Amino acid sequence: MKKTLAAGAVSVAVVLALAACGDSDDTTAETTTATTSVGAEATTGEHGAHDGDSSAHNEADVAFTRGMIPHHEQAVEMSDVILAKDGIDPRVTALAEQIRAAQAPEIETLTGWLTDWGVAGTDDSTGGHEGHDMDGMMSEQDMRALEQAEGTEAARLFLTQMIVHHEGAVAMADTEIQEGEFPDAVEMARTIAQTQQQEITAMEELLATL
Repeated sequence: MKKTLAAGAVSVAVVLALAACGDSDDTTAETTTATTSVGAEATTGEHGAHDGDSSAHNEADVAFTRGMIPHHEQAVEMSDVILAKDGIDPRVTALAEQIRAAQAPEIETLTGWLTDWGVAGTDDSTGGHEGHDMDGMMSEQDMRALEQAEGTEAARLFLTQMIVHHEGAVAMADTEIQEGEFPDAVEMARTIAQTQQQEITAMEELLATL
């Protein structure tokens, strides 16, 4: 685009110069004006494209953001539940603290994007249960079971549930990586996919020792 506009500027200048070589003063002014005009258009076009690229987002970005907020909120809630219990393996509580520390700040970032885009938050019209099998979200029954469990049983249940939960998040992140447009959202998706896949492996190994 830059080369095309530059070439256009040169062509305009040459044509104007050849068309009126007898009126050098007027021609010079016209040539300068034409060249400057084309150059200004080129500069404006470049800046406009850059600004658009930095803030552009699409439906995939919105879907990822709206879906990941409640997903992260539930992960934080699950972590809070297990951290409030006594007699939990310290490796499990350390993992829960790690998950909470990573995802709580991301919730604020995700919410900020929706505000910037002028998009409403999560649609709660389905009661928050539809689609859980697809994104790894726990049902109310699952959460109640975690709250009621104690000791090693609670630790094992937490790990089992969080593995499924993380698998859902990785799937959501992969979709955003492939289809998203907003750079920051795609970058967060890459981080989520990498980090949570590593945590899945760690949880599977830990679960085998309990």
